[in-house]
Amino acid sequence: MNQRLRVLVVAIAIVASIVASIAASTATLHAQPRIESFGFGLMLGEPTGVTLKGGLSGNNAWDAMIGTSWLGNLTLGAGYLWNANVFNSNKAGLYFGLGGVVGIGRGNSIYIKDRKEDEDEEATGIGARGVVGFNTIPFRSPVEFFAELDPIVVLAPSPGVSFMAAIGVRYYP
Repeated sequence: MNQRLRVLVVAIAIVASIVASIAASTATLHAQPRIESFGFGLMLGEPTGVTLKGGLSGNNAWDAMIGTSWLGNLTLGAGYLWNANVFNSNKAGLYFGLGGVVGIGRGNSIYIKDRKEDEDEEATGIGARGVVGFNTIPFRSPVEFFAELDPIVVLAPSPGVSFMAAIGVRYYP
């Protein structure tokens, strides 16, 4: 995929995430799976690692992650989430959010550039992260399953765009 098309796709995804976040913040959200306490779990994808989530006032939450990418780079991220009751269900819902991500490693760390000469350079990448996710809490259990897609706008060391995606499970003691 050429660079211009990639920038356009990520820009559309970021704008959609922002619009969905604004819509979610004004909608009735009470039927979203709500776990008011702190949860922790594992995620598989980009990155693969540990995930944390905590409830805030109303139907908002925060999330954080730390893991490694498929390239072996360390990735850290956090975000503010809005829950949306698009399925009119207390078992499944969507969430949207905004946050940041830091990647430390080779090849500009949070995205892969088309140029091969950057692969051996160590770098710290910083980016803005949009979040679009689906979650479900089946059978009144303290376990949440989720799938997430995160469009990334890389700000440093050089501008670019990327995506992260993961599936996972969180446990709420």
